[in-house]
Amino acid sequence: MMDLGRIRSALSDAVWKVDLASLPPLNRGILWILRVTYVLGRDITEGQLTLQAMGLVYTTLLSLVPLLAVSFSVLKAFGVHNAIRPLLLHFLAPLGNSGNLISTHIVQFVEHMKVGVLGTLGLGLLIYTVASLVQKVERAFNYTWQVEQSRPLIQRFSQYLSVLTVGPVLVFSAMGLTAAVMNAGVVKELTQTTPLGPALRVVGTLTPYVFITAAFTFVYAFIPNTQVRVRAALTGGVIAGTLWEAGGWLFASFVVGSTRYSAIYSGFAILVMFMIWLYLSWLILLIGASIAFYQQHPESLTLHRGPLHLGTHRQEQLALLLMTWIARGHYGSGPQSTLDTLVQQARIPEPPVTAMLSRLEHHGFLVRSAENPELYLPAKSPDTVRLKDLIEVVRSDHDAPVDRLPGEPCVDRLIQSMDSVLDKVLAGTTLRDLVFSATDTPSARATPDSKALSH
Repeated sequence: MMDLGRIRSALSDAVWKVDLASLPPLNRGILWILRVTYVLGRDITEGQLTLQAMGLVYTTLLSLVPLLAVSFSVLKAFGVHNAIRPLLLHFLAPLGNSGNLISTHIVQFVEHMKVGVLGTLGLGLLIYTVASLVQKVERAFNYTWQVEQSRPLIQRFSQYLSVLTVGPVLVFSAMGLTAAVMNAGVVKELTQTTPLGPALRVVGTLTPYVFITAAFTFVYAFIPNTQVRVRAALTGGVIAGTLWEAGGWLFASFVVGSTRYSAIYSGFAILVMFMIWLYLSWLILLIGASIAFYQQHPESLTLHRGPLHLGTHRQEQLALLLMTWIARGHYGSGPQSTLDTLVQQARIPEPPVTAMLSRLEHHGFLVRSAENPELYLPAKSPDTVRLKDLIEVVRSDHDAPVDRLPGEPCVDRLIQSMDSVLDKVLAGTTLRDLVFSATDTPSARATPDSKALSH
């Protein structure tokens, strides 16, 4: 009988020690789903996703009415403000009759709220409360995407304002147009016909799901302070939309349908149910963000979670790899060196790549362009970049001051021998030599250093 430990080890090897790129598409997809399922389960049990979801519930309770008030004021100018109530009813549908009651009270409160009489201070606080919700969502997404910096204040204000003004108009206009088309007399007559009727009814049923998926996809692509590919955002949006619809059905069937909560919480049962549904909604949104991240960065699908710490040898290797790829892009023999491209080439999570790029930029080896997305370029001609200097810079960031280490003649002689071997290997070798020895093509050898470099 095979040992349980061996079975577990064999399964682990089959899932985690296989290169996804070497598998057929079907096997690659199945293995990716298994890895994502495990990693998401680990992320949830460790508590970070649940903690962020609970924090967003608290912020939502403070920001919901101001958010709807701002949206209502904008939508009223376009004549589509009456669509707020149907949207709330759809969102709160899993709460049953309680959702109808909550949406009615919220809409009445918003309609009686006069933004124009709040004054400058009141209006400023109203906008700040609304922007704080978007900012908290951005921070949660940045954590998922391992992005340490948030947007600058001016950029944050302009982009948040565009989301809060233009976004609701487009969403409610699309919903209103769809409802008008579906209720048109011609469409109603077509639904009675045999060929088109079932298809139109299916389209009407799937339309809310399509809007939910589109909204999730937009949030995943726009909110994180990094470049998110459309495929990754769409993958997260489709899965999150499916989970949200399925979660709403399960919540309505098993939680709201039970009479125990009303017996326990009495008059607070509606509020408790509302907060639980908010929590589940935010948790599903964050799960979708994680799926989008793992779709774009499969190198982060690792068996053990935690920051990736590279030793000195791997740090040197990473620095040489990054400078080689960036130099290839500089000579036109490789792709342009954006952060996303470099992370994909390195096949490791983004933080160590970002940290190394920052160190190389700090020591004058790299500069960043003003384009969007940013490009990493050599700060000086690769002809003048000695590999020995590059290695010494990487090592110096890890070295302790010499006076803290005691001297030992035998150790000192060994270190000197190692340094002399390195000097001999790298004697006079430049970054350009490294790049052209790797490509080893006549066109690469003849390529002039034609691009203008920043100093």
